[in-house]
Amino acid sequence: MERRTIDYLVSTAGLLIVAVLCVAGGLLLWGHNYINGQVTSQLSAQKIIFPTVQNDPVIAAPQYAAVRADSGQQVLTGKQAEVYANDLIGNDLRLIAGGKTYSQLSDQALKDPSNATLQSEVALVFKGDTLRGLLLNAYAFGTMGQIAGWAALAAFIGAGLLLVLSLLGLVHARRASQA
Repeated sequence: MERRTIDYLVSTAGLLIVAVLCVAGGLLLWGHNYINGQVTSQLSAQKIIFPTVQNDPVIAAPQYAAVRADSGQQVLTGKQAEVYANDLIGNDLRLIAGGKTYSQLSDQALKDPSNATLQSEVALVFKGDTLRGLLLNAYAFGTMGQIAGWAALAAFIGAGLLLVLSLLGLVHARRASQA
């Protein structure tokens, strides 16, 4: 097979891959925008606001340092949802009933159903764990949106590089045919 023919075949295959990368990049970019939009709109609707240090002296404790960085702001991003879930709700839940989990408290409550304090702790920890789980889902989806955005960027950069290389291959094929 002639060098010119190989150049045309490889360059044409490169151009096809450029098209595939552009489509993939477009879909990844759409996914990135869609996921981030959904996370923001869902969190926005909840109207969750980080507490301020002035209004809550507990937040001044060292384990709440990440919460203080967003003091007074509304939770709108996946990263903020993670901080609120782990560093605010998670720390608050550890203060209830000596840091016992919902499962541990629930087992105790089943053995002692007349203990009103224990029953209220079970209900409170259940609600806290539920909200924490929902916020961590928002964080997970927000992270997937970021990954899709980076993958879109990589696809577009790859498509651009391959386009340049394919065009150079076609130029080389034309020169090889003239020689």
